[in-house]
Amino acid sequence: MQYRRFGQTNLFYSMFSLGTMRCLSSPQVMEQTVQRAIEFGINHIETARGYGKSEEFLGMALQAVSRDSLFLTTKLPPSLDAAQTDRLIDESLDRLQVSSIDSIAIHGLNTWEHLDWVKAEAGCMKAIQAAIADGRVRHIGFSTHGSLDLILATIETSLFEFVNLHYSFFFQRNAPAIELAHQKDMGVFIISPADKAGMLHTPPQTLIDLCAPFSPLELNYRFLLSDSRITTLSVGAAKPEELDLPDLEKDLSIEEAIDRLQARTAIDPNQCNQCYQCLPCPESIHIPEVLRLRNLATAYDMTGFGEYRYRMFENAGHWFPGNKANRCTDCGDCLPRCPEELDIPKLLRETHDRLNGNPGRRLWQD
Repeated sequence: MQYRRFGQTNLFYSMFSLGTMRCLSSPQVMEQTVQRAIEFGINHIETARGYGKSEEFLGMALQAVSRDSLFLTTKLPPSLDAAQTDRLIDESLDRLQVSSIDSIAIHGLNTWEHLDWVKAEAGCMKAIQAAIADGRVRHIGFSTHGSLDLILATIETSLFEFVNLHYSFFFQRNAPAIELAHQKDMGVFIISPADKAGMLHTPPQTLIDLCAPFSPLELNYRFLLSDSRITTLSVGAAKPEELDLPDLEKDLSIEEAIDRLQARTAIDPNQCNQCYQCLPCPESIHIPEVLRLRNLATAYDMTGFGEYRYRMFENAGHWFPGNKANRCTDCGDCLPRCPEELDIPKLLRETHDRLNGNPGRRLWQD
C-alpha cells in the first residue's frame, strides 16, 4: 500500500480508504472488514451519521484494533443550528467510542442553500470550529454531489481542508474542482470509484473487452491514482471478501485501453460532449446527465448502470437532482444552445424508454 499527503491536513492516507456505508449487516462483519482493511495497509476509515448503524458498529470494531494506526472521518449534515451540530458531534464520538476524531465532513453539501448555511456565522461551522478548538475534531472538509459551480464556490470559501467528490474515467466533469482543490492544498477523496462510477464490479462484456488487459475497475483505479492531486479512493465493502484490492504495483500503461474506450464513442453519432450549454431546462431535466447515461449505454453497453442511475431521478432529492426525460415538452429551448446540433428532445425520449424502470432511492433521504 502507498500513502499520500491529504492536503493541508498533513495526514498521510493510504491510497484506498474503507468506506462503511454498506457494512451494516452486523458488528461482527464490521470488525472483520476493518481487520482485513488494516491487513491490506488501509489506514483511513470513513463513516457518517446517515449510514444507519455504521458509526455504532465501527465503534465496536475499533475496540479490537489499535487506534494509533487509523485515521477516522465521519460526516454530519449541513445545518443552520450550531447547537444541534454540537450535539451531533458528541453523539458521533459516543457511537464511535472515541474522545476525538481526525476529520469531520459536511455531508452532502449539494445545494446553494447548504452553502449559505455553512457560511452563516451562527450555523454548523461555528460548532465544528469550536470542536476543533477544544480538540474533539482535528480537521474539517465537505462531501458533495452538487453541481460543478457549487463545488468550486465552496472550495473558494477556504473554509475546508479537504473535499469528497465524484470523479472517474466515465465522469470527468469535476476535473476543474480537483485542480482548484489542489491549488488550495486540499485533500481530495474520491467517492465510490466502483459503484457510482459505473457499477464496475459487474461490468458488461463489451467494457471488459475494451479495458483489457485490465478489469474496468482496475482501469478506473489506475486512471484516478495516476493523478497525484488525488489522495485516496473509497472502497465501500459490505463484507471483508469485497476488499480484494488490485495489484497496482505492476508497471502497465493504461493508454492503449483508454484509446480504445475513446475511439469506441464514434459508433454513436449522437454522443453528447457534456458541455452543459443546454442548461437550464424549463422542466428541470438534467439533460447532460441523462445524455451521459445514454452515452455509456450506447458506447459501452453500460445499460445496467444507466438504469440504476436514471431511476434515481425524482427519487433522491438533492442527492441526484433533476426530472426524468419524459417531462420534456419539446419547447426547443435547448436546441440552439447545443454545439453538436443534437436533437435533444428525441434523444431524451429515447433514453427514458431505454433506461426507465422501478424508482431507486438512497440509503438516507430528506
